[in-house]
Amino acid sequence: METRFREVKARHNSSIVMRVTPGHFATRHSHINYYVDLTKIKSQHKTARLAGRELAEPYARTTPIDTIVCLDGVEVIAAFTALALSESTTQSMNAGSNIAVITPELNASGQLIFRDNVQSMIWNQGVLLMVASATTGNTITQAIECIEYYSGRMCGISAVFSAIPRAGDFDINSIFTAQDVPDYHTFLPADCPNCKAHQKIDALVNSYGYSKL
Repeated sequence: METRFREVKARHNSSIVMRVTPGHFATRHSHINYYVDLTKIKSQHKTARLAGRELAEPYARTTPIDTIVCLDGVEVIAAFTALALSESTTQSMNAGSNIAVITPELNASGQLIFRDNVQSMIWNQGVLLMVASATTGNTITQAIECIEYYSGRMCGISAVFSAIPRAGDFDINSIFTAQDVPDYHTFLPADCPNCKAHQKIDALVNSYGYSKL
């Protein structure tokens, strides 16, 4: 499977590159026909810095942000986004701010929670939600409900890759979109044409990566 990938460069910065591999993949909520590999963007600090600055741009001059809530292992990118937003050399509304970067915990019931020691970073704070990829929007909806439960004020959603333009009341600001992978599709498991054609699943996919079957 690894030999079938192709690289896609970001439209605004060709140094940010994701890999996409065609096939039949199962996520927690859907089946998809491409595995979108964001590992290097999330893990390598130079690329993460470029991605972080790219994701900061839509908010820099317009949106006060106190906290970035991370899903899918985007903490490194989020830290660089916070740095870009808080730099006093820019015209950012957040210049000089000390922006928190936190991650919710997934409890045994599958609920997202924040422990007592970080709840003050959510309560009545302007919160930017950052994810690696958005396919159906279900996980984002769950995260928004969690943030609002702890009285956070949602002020935006960012993603490295998003197959959907919006989630809830918010546009998703992303580096890559479905337009960068024109034949990308996501299906409910019951509607998946690959399953109906009896094509085996290549791998199970989540925020950590993939596991071949």
